Amino acid sequence: MTTEAKIEQATIDWLTDLGYSHIHGTTFTFPENEVVDKATLLAFIQQQHPHLPAELYPLIVAEFVNNKGADLLYRNRDFHLKLTKGLDYEYQDANGNEKAVHVYPIDFQNPENNTFWVVNQLSIKGKNKRRPDVIVYVNGFPLIVFELKNWFDENTNLQEAFNQIQHYTKDIPLLFEYNVATIVSDGNEAQHGMFNASNEWYAAWKSNDGITTIEDDFQMHTLLFGLFPKERLLNYIKNFVFFEDHNGTLIKKGAKYHQFFGVNFAVEAAKKAIRPYGDGRIGVIWHTQGSGKSISMAIYAGILRSLPELKNPTIVVQVDRSDLDFQLYENFVLAKDLVGDVQHADSTDDLRRLLSTGSGGVVFTTIEKFRLKSGNEETLGELEHPILSERENIIVMADEAHRTQYGLLDGFASNLRKALPNASFIGFTGTPVDSKDADTQEVFGETIHVYDIKQAVDDKATVPIYYEPRLAKLHLANENLDNDVDFITWEQEDSGNLKWAALEDAAGSQERVEKIAKDILKHFTNRTETLPGKAMIVCMSRRNSVKMYEALSQLEGCPEIAVVMTGNISKDPITWNPHIRTQEATEALKKRFRNPKDPLQIVIVRDMWLTGFDAPCVHTMYVDKIMKGHNLMQAITRTNRVFKDKPSGVIVDYIGIGDQLRKATDKYTGGGGKGEPTIDMEQALNMFFNQVEACKNMLPETIDYSQWKALRESDKMLLVKQALNALLKYDEVADQFMMEEKKLTGLLSIVKSQPEIQEFAIDILFSQHVSKAIRNAKTVKGNGRATQNEIKELISRSIESDDIIDVFAMAGIEKADISILDEQFLLGVKKDKDSIAIKIELLKNILKDEIRMRLPQNIKKYTSLKEELEKVIDRYHANAIDSYTTIAELVERAKEMQDEDKRKSELGLSDEELAFYDILAAKKDIINEAGPIQDVVHNVVKAVKSNLQIDWTNKEDAKAAIRLAVKKELRGKVSILELNAILQDIMEQAEGQFKEWRA
Repeated sequence: MTTEAKIEQATIDWLTDLGYSHIHGTTFTFPENEVVDKATLLAFIQQQHPHLPAELYPLIVAEFVNNKGADLLYRNRDFHLKLTKGLDYEYQDANGNEKAVHVYPIDFQNPENNTFWVVNQLSIKGKNKRRPDVIVYVNGFPLIVFELKNWFDENTNLQEAFNQIQHYTKDIPLLFEYNVATIVSDGNEAQHGMFNASNEWYAAWKSNDGITTIEDDFQMHTLLFGLFPKERLLNYIKNFVFFEDHNGTLIKKGAKYHQFFGVNFAVEAAKKAIRPYGDGRIGVIWHTQGSGKSISMAIYAGILRSLPELKNPTIVVQVDRSDLDFQLYENFVLAKDLVGDVQHADSTDDLRRLLSTGSGGVVFTTIEKFRLKSGNEETLGELEHPILSERENIIVMADEAHRTQYGLLDGFASNLRKALPNASFIGFTGTPVDSKDADTQEVFGETIHVYDIKQAVDDKATVPIYYEPRLAKLHLANENLDNDVDFITWEQEDSGNLKWAALEDAAGSQERVEKIAKDILKHFTNRTETLPGKAMIVCMSRRNSVKMYEALSQLEGCPEIAVVMTGNISKDPITWNPHIRTQEATEALKKRFRNPKDPLQIVIVRDMWLTGFDAPCVHTMYVDKIMKGHNLMQAITRTNRVFKDKPSGVIVDYIGIGDQLRKATDKYTGGGGKGEPTIDMEQALNMFFNQVEACKNMLPETIDYSQWKALRESDKMLLVKQALNALLKYDEVADQFMMEEKKLTGLLSIVKSQPEIQEFAIDILFSQHVSKAIRNAKTVKGNGRATQNEIKELISRSIESDDIIDVFAMAGIEKADISILDEQFLLGVKKDKDSIAIKIELLKNILKDEIRMRLPQNIKKYTSLKEELEKVIDRYHANAIDSYTTIAELVERAKEMQDEDKRKSELGLSDEELAFYDILAAKKDIINEAGPIQDVVHNVVKAVKSNLQIDWTNKEDAKAAIRLAVKKELRGKVSILELNAILQDIMEQAEGQFKEWRA
């Protein structure tokens, strides 16, 4: 049987394999209330600096050992800065000459000059006497602490190792003044983290080389051989651990394995690419949204600044928007321990001043500041951007590389390269670069490192995102839209640009907004009952955002909400004024929304805060805006940040972004990444159903809990006890059941708004009771992740809270009439789900061909603004609803065409005559004719056709002859004032319908 002592010995063995010396703690001679081996530190400093005065050595040792700070974290930071940056000393040599020396307590350039020990069983005396399992010492400093648990002991787990570290910080805080990182392990799982971090920030190290990810290896083995080779560990200590100062509150952070390897690969790429050694194309780092890209950029900048071969380089951090600029700038400022001082270019002149100086540093700017200066009455404007610096040690770091760096012939990107002709370029992106948009390799070079969605979720660097489509029907309330548009735009040649505005207006119709607002509040209330968190609502326009705010605010039980948008006080309605804020007020609102304890629960946005904004407590996004590409990907990943017990983010779609998400999936996998940006709710339901069966199959068949809710509490206890006795016979079975129930409860938090789960309420409730009973019986300590009974009771009570949404009813389809299509064909559609997409496409093509064929016959009908708008809305519905409803919609379109054919037959008209009938019928009030209007139509069409000739539309004489013939036919039936208007419509239809006429 594996024991804790055996895991400890394995750790020692593997570290000795890496060249560490094993020292037993009982052999140390320094007092138990000390943790630094000062004699070893002194010997190292004397070895590195043998010519210093003898009296200086003990002073140096004392300064490195004694740390300043009001609390443990501040003292830890003070030590870490001394450890990684060294200290300056002045002294006089034997001849009385003034000298200066910079002393490091570790030789970071030559690992073999340092002493590496793996120490076990070292007793340390503080508030209480404690003995950590394993400590890694470097040059006498205790830098890494290991806490190990027995994998096979059912009474311990990884959480207990983490808890023990927290107790050590209270009992023996002196040890953690020198701590760089801590390792917790139960033998199988092993995670690294900062001693002050909560357990969700501890993570496994899953690669030995940064290229291959190891999933099924012994995690401690991968961690040790991936991070603890001497050169690699020293690199991590010096460059990949830092402190952020949030207004006096320190947060210590350390890189994850993908950041460590990605940045190191980028450093090596820079050494080869910078001029004069290379062509200036360093490459592209693609680390998926939410996985710490900003931290990677800051670490990278810090390392570049410290490289002697770059000779104090200038790092230009370039973004494409001001809000991203400030967000990233703030992150760099927080990481100043690594990066140093950071400068921000506030204007074009400021940027030119900063880049024209010969000194290095980090400069932040938006791409648009590389603009040409305009002229005035006395001077001409710039025709070409001036050269600001020809230095070769300038590196441009482009955030979201693929957005703004491809206009190399003209524009801001071209100006940047003219301004800095010898600079080198590296791109950082959270979304894959689209090869259709630009030649990425031509601009930046090859991809250096990829950390995709699948790996980020697997590593728990981000949480998965689930997708939940909900149809909110768009409709046209104005049946006279065409006439109204004609009246408004009668002087304009083209009213086609109104279509987008009309779609926005349809999406923002009061009835629709109110319906969505009620659904959002119900969904959010249900979700936050068992999973506290916040939400964002994305609307199509600022106007719609305000409408959504007003609709939500009027609902009972609505939490505090806010609209976040830009404003133009010279044009915006006065009613929007409460939502227009200064930059300072917006920043204050941002801090409130990020704070999980602040009552501001929901924000409504159009574009703001959808990129470069992190609020980990956000777990839900309601989308009512058409988005695509990287804009869509960046928006939905606002929900994927790790936060406490948050199991996932959810995207609730009201406008049909499903197709765009599928395209984004192709883009991710096509770019070399794995994993989907969201998990379909249908997939989540299937996982849930399978998990219910997994739990039920482990319960004894003799137990009947079907009447659970009707049972007395005493009878419920007997049933649970019966199941408990059966499962506890074998520890492996009991542990497996607890694991399966945990998975079930996790899935329940995702799918609980779906009506399909109603029938499984009793199965879930009973499984949760049995699992809790097993935990109590085995006295297993929880890991803090939604295992408390109160939370589970809340979850079980919330199962019945959501109503079923009738997609057909919301789509305005009372019953799907499929009689006009072949019955066998539709049966095949229902039976063969794999072919649904193909058959839908076939139906679409049939209808498209039919419309194309009919278009010349009735231009007025098939090209009206209203018709075009209805097509846009139909496409929207096809995205938003399921396949069967899409078929029903297509059937409706086909039915309209059949109705058109029926109307033509009833009127006694030919295909050629129907369109002319519609023109004249619309004017029947001004036509003086006793007989049916069809008689006029017959004669008009005859007059047109009798005057047709080859290529007549290009011959003015031929067109004049047709106009004359039609005028003769209508003379006396229509007044002279009205005749020209009717004649214009008739000629337009004739040109479209008979353009290709042949005798």
